[in-house]
Amino acid sequence: MGCCQYFVPTEGGADAFTVEMPRVTFGRGTLSEVGERALNRGIRRAALLTDPYLAETEHFAQARSALAAAGIDTAVFSEVHIEPTDESVLAAADFLKDGGFDGIVSVGGGSVIDTAKGALVYAQYPASFDAYFAPPMGAGQPVPGTLLPHIACPTTSGTGSEVTGLSVIRFVALNVKFVLASRHLLPDEAIIDPACIDTLPAAVVASTGFDLLSHAIECYTARAYTAWAKVSPAASRPMIQGANPWSDLHAREALRIVGEYLERGVADAADYEARDCLSWAATLAGMAFGNSGTHLPHALSYAVSQMSRDFTPRDYPGGKSFVPHGLSVIVSSPSVFRYTAQAAPQRHLEAAKYLGADVRGAAAQDAGEVVSRRRRPRRSSAGRRGGDSRKNYNVDARHRCPQWSQRRWSYRG
Repeated sequence: MGCCQYFVPTEGGADAFTVEMPRVTFGRGTLSEVGERALNRGIRRAALLTDPYLAETEHFAQARSALAAAGIDTAVFSEVHIEPTDESVLAAADFLKDGGFDGIVSVGGGSVIDTAKGALVYAQYPASFDAYFAPPMGAGQPVPGTLLPHIACPTTSGTGSEVTGLSVIRFVALNVKFVLASRHLLPDEAIIDPACIDTLPAAVVASTGFDLLSHAIECYTARAYTAWAKVSPAASRPMIQGANPWSDLHAREALRIVGEYLERGVADAADYEARDCLSWAATLAGMAFGNSGTHLPHALSYAVSQMSRDFTPRDYPGGKSFVPHGLSVIVSSPSVFRYTAQAAPQRHLEAAKYLGADVRGAAAQDAGEVVSRRRRPRRSSAGRRGGDSRKNYNVDARHRCPQWSQRRWSYRG
């Protein structure tokens, strides 16, 4: 465990942490396994959730065909709202109530997966929409029990929603985002097929990459779980429990991958090594923040996204005015980390180092500036981009990014 001194015991503080995980399958072509996976979960009639744009893609068609090949009856809900709202989530819940489903498959980015999670709650346990949200927005009622089986199939490389028990939803009347959180929201399985992001435009890869970057660095620089009050009984221990050795493990690797591959993945859609690695990093960062939590950049992002009125992002479908989540997070991050580094300078220096910054000679008072101004070190001419990116970069890729071996594998949580 890195930086073990960060988790020193405190009087009255937590002395244990809990890891919550779905089953994870990663690899190119694994979207074709969704029918087999659903069948093994006892699903015979599945609700298939996506958004209007993905509904026309080959990835959605592949998932639907795999379910049909397994003999699973499906009905499609494709009216997911990008950046979901209470209204769009309740519309999906109504669809689930009336369909006689015994499971759900979500194919899409964070908006689709978050909508699926929220819809499952309100379809099975109807209540006023604010009931299951924490104060001050909601009544703080716990989600009463388990939900229908959910298989999440992400098509972007940033949110990590496929491995968390969190759903971010905007309350239209209040014009504010808030988080629905419960262990019951965790998908049962996550199928991450990096081929799904081959067709993503550069601006979308950049925005989702900023989200995963901020997830990882916020987890790594969050307050230690031992600094939070111990809770009893053990079942009441929250998922958002502060930095811990599990979140550290995944955040460090996610940061390393971002530092090495984000620029490449944005610059070249044919750089499959980079895009595969970013898909894996997004899931790693999800595993981290789903068991630790994020902090100020994500908190501040809600104000950025909700107060914008006339920003139309490049490369996003529909031509609508909104701020993509990754952009809303990253705009405040440099200033935030200059501020938070005062409380944990060593953590911020370590995060910068994993991102590839040169931290030699940096003192504690430099930590915030070093991580905020992180720049990629210059490469020698032999290592610079040119020609076939895979030819130049994949010499040791099997060691640095194991999914690049093209093998499929699973993790049972």
